[in-house]
Amino acid sequence: MRLGQLAGPILLAVFLAASIAQASDKCDRPKQRSIMLSEHPSDGTHTVYVKGQTLTTLRFEQPVDPSKTKLIGWEGRLEPLTVARNKVILEPIRDLNRDEGLPLVVTLMDGTEVPFLVRPHWSKKDNDWAPIPDQQIDVFKSRNSHASMHSALVDALARNDVLTEENERYRKEETSEDHALAALLASGAVAQTPFTVEDHISGKDPETEMDATVFKGKGKAAVIFRVKNLASEQSWSVQRVRLVTMHSGRDRAAAVRATVREITPGGSGVLAVVADGSAFVDDGVLTSLWLEIYRQDGLRQAFVQLDPALIAR
Repeated sequence: MRLGQLAGPILLAVFLAASIAQASDKCDRPKQRSIMLSEHPSDGTHTVYVKGQTLTTLRFEQPVDPSKTKLIGWEGRLEPLTVARNKVILEPIRDLNRDEGLPLVVTLMDGTEVPFLVRPHWSKKDNDWAPIPDQQIDVFKSRNSHASMHSALVDALARNDVLTEENERYRKEETSEDHALAALLASGAVAQTPFTVEDHISGKDPETEMDATVFKGKGKAAVIFRVKNLASEQSWSVQRVRLVTMHSGRDRAAAVRATVREITPGGSGVLAVVADGSAFVDDGVLTSLWLEIYRQDGLRQAFVQLDPALIAR
């Protein structure tokens, strides 16, 4: 059982968010959303989340006036603003600092001015982190236009699909033995489970300190991660837990439970993962697994090697 980083020569007791691998398939897809303009003063300025060397396109229903469309403070941070008919294209040279916010005013040909605030994709808004940058934003003036209604319908269907998928997942988890075991482990009730401690490993980087306890069970394996957030500003959370066969790279199911959804700066939390013995079987042969933990920004925080010996009866 090993825990490691990508950059180090020895894969033992080290955690480092150094991987640029994305945490889920959703991160590989362009993030597209819609904005409906409002005349209410509190809804006047919308935030655009950008990432270094990643294009973000604002698309409007009518042409944009390039001579009256301005981005303040872009020098050294973004490429010169590009206006192409009804589109405004932003291209950051680098990631913006966490406290940076660049005012953008887009002026349409009819004289309408639309204000935005360009922020880094890890900016905090309404206590919610935005780990995925905007790649396309469709901006609508009229709720009654065909394009606006079509966009609203697409968004509603997408949200419905997500909710349906979540409800089905929750329904299955309610009756899952592995999820029940993960919940007991996360709560500290290890004595109520069939697991025994096999190994303990730990490590830290400038933003995160972790301890991992690996458990052996009857036909199952488990790992408890105790996480302390050392960052001064950003909360720590899990975007994805991935269990994959070491040689073929095939994904395997795992039960995951956490004590908190988000660990605030200076805070701590526990994450428990349970893997059934069937996950170790690849083409009829027992194989080792990689258990990978991806944090809120999509980077791989840590990984543990799980050997078939953990499920020995």
